[in-house]
Amino acid sequence: MITDADCPSGGIEIVREVFNRIGDKWSLIVIRTLDAGPQRFTALRHSIPGISQRMLTLTLRQLERDGLVSRTIYGEVPPRVEYALTELGETIVPPVIALATWAFAHERDITANRDRYDAEHFAEEAG
Repeated sequence: MITDADCPSGGIEIVREVFNRIGDKWSLIVIRTLDAGPQRFTALRHSIPGISQRMLTLTLRQLERDGLVSRTIYGEVPPRVEYALTELGETIVPPVIALATWAFAHERDITANRDRYDAEHFAEEAG
């Protein structure tokens, strides 16, 4: 168990904030997509089915704020902007891959447990 003593500067709050950031709907997908290399906004958006322009913008801003993603503006006409993982952002890729691998490996178990839970609880509510 992680306690405030394990986190000297920000206490457990920083752990909670990081978990909230990477646990949102899009951050891990954006990180995993940028692991392939720098991408322009439009290419990144097309690489992530279902993400809106607004949500991608917000996600990139938060990841940039946390220092996981960098935004580089090139002085061309028209201006070109690329997003890339920072050195810090690259350090989160192995745990992201490990978590995705775990999810794929246990997909059937999780689905079976959900089905069993739903059947039991819907039966309780109906009866």
